[in-house]
Amino acid sequence: MAHELNRHTFDAVMVPNYAPGAVIPVRGEGSHIWDQDGRSYIDFAGGIAVNSLGHCHPELVKVLTDQANKLWHLSNVWTNEPALKLAQQLCQMTFADKVYFANSGAEANEAALKLARRYAVDKYSADKHQIIAFDNAFHGRTFFTVSVGGQPKYSEGFGPVPEGISHLPFNDIQALEKAISHHTCAVIMEPIQGEAGILPADPDFIRRARELCNQYNALLIFDEIQTGVGRTGELYAYMRTGVKPDILTTAKALGGGFPIGAMLCTDEVAQAMVVGTHGSTYGGNPLGCRIASRVLELVNDRDLLDGVRERHLMFMDGLDELNDRHHLFSDIRGHGLLIGCQLNDQWQGQARDLLVHAQDAGVMVLIAGPNVLRFAPSLIIPPDDIHTGLERLGQAMVQFLHTRTEEA
Repeated sequence: MAHELNRHTFDAVMVPNYAPGAVIPVRGEGSHIWDQDGRSYIDFAGGIAVNSLGHCHPELVKVLTDQANKLWHLSNVWTNEPALKLAQQLCQMTFADKVYFANSGAEANEAALKLARRYAVDKYSADKHQIIAFDNAFHGRTFFTVSVGGQPKYSEGFGPVPEGISHLPFNDIQALEKAISHHTCAVIMEPIQGEAGILPADPDFIRRARELCNQYNALLIFDEIQTGVGRTGELYAYMRTGVKPDILTTAKALGGGFPIGAMLCTDEVAQAMVVGTHGSTYGGNPLGCRIASRVLELVNDRDLLDGVRERHLMFMDGLDELNDRHHLFSDIRGHGLLIGCQLNDQWQGQARDLLVHAQDAGVMVLIAGPNVLRFAPSLIIPPDDIHTGLERLGQAMVQFLHTRTEEA
C-alpha cells in the first residue's frame, strides 16, 4: 500500500544525517508498535533506552494531558512548580544537592563540562582545565561533547576541537594514574559505555577514578544518560558501585519519551554556576518536568527495579539459548535492561544486517557499533512480550544465516 508520507519523503525534505529504514511506526502501546500498514512489532529498542515505561503509558498520558491544559512554557525569568518538584525529587533520590534542567543528554553533558571547567578556574587556576575522557565513549553531539566523546568519526570534519581533552583506554587504571594531574579539572565516564558496545566499567576502575579525583582535586562526572532512571535495576547505575560522583547527567528515560535532561551536582560545585553563566530557553519547562516527575515516582519503586533484574535474567537465558542454537555471538553482556550481544569473528560488521532481519521478523532491536546487537526495552515489558520477541529474533537469526549461506 502506498502512503503519501514515506521513506522517499525523508530523502526529499530531511537533512541526510540519518538513514532510517522504510518502516514508519504510527502508533505504540506498551511494548508494541504498529506501522503505517498495521503490522505490529515487539519493541526491544525503547527509543534507544528512552521509553522507560513503554509507549503511551496511561499514567504519563494522564499527566501530560492535565499539564497541557494548565501551562506549557515559562521563560527562566520565572520558575514553575513542576520544575521545583522534579528538582526536589532528584535531590532526595540521589547524592545531589542542586539540579540544572536541559532538553537532552548532550545539553546536560555540555552543562556538566562547562561547570567543571568553571569550578576549577574559580577555585584553583586557569591552568586546571584538562578533561579526561575515554576511548569509544559517547557524550552527545554538541561540538564540546562530541570532542570529549571518544569516537573520532563524530568529531572529524568540523575543524579544530577544543583544547585540553585527553582520551584514555576504558577500564585501564594504569593509564588513568599516569594521565591525571593537578591540571585535571574532571574525569567523565559512562558506568556502562553504551554506543561502544555495552561495556561496563570495572568496579575497581570506578573506585580508583574516585580516589584519583579526590587526590588531584578533580571532579568525577558520571554520564548516566543511557544507564539512568532504572535501566540497570537501580535508579542510577552509580548506586550499585559504592561511588558517588560530583556531577551526574541524566536524560533519555527521565521523560519516558518526552524530551528533558538534567545535570545533578553537589552544592559546592553548583556555586560556580552563577547567574548568567549558562542557560536554556526550554530547559525546565513545566510540561517536561511534570511528566518526568511522574516517571520518577513510578520507576523509583523497589518492586519495579527488582522486576528489571528479573527481566534481565529472562533476556539472558533466552539469548543464551538462541546462541546455543545459532552460534552468532561471542559475548552477551550488560546490566538490567541494557544488554549487548557481540557478534563473533565470522560475522564482524554485520550487526545492522541482523537488525534488518529482526525488523522483518517483527521485533525492533538496536545496534551499538557495527558488531553489537543492543537491547534497551521498556523496564516493565511483559514476560510474554520478551518470549515472543526472542522467538522472532530467533527467526531473524535463522534468516540471517540462510541469507549468508546463499551469498556464499
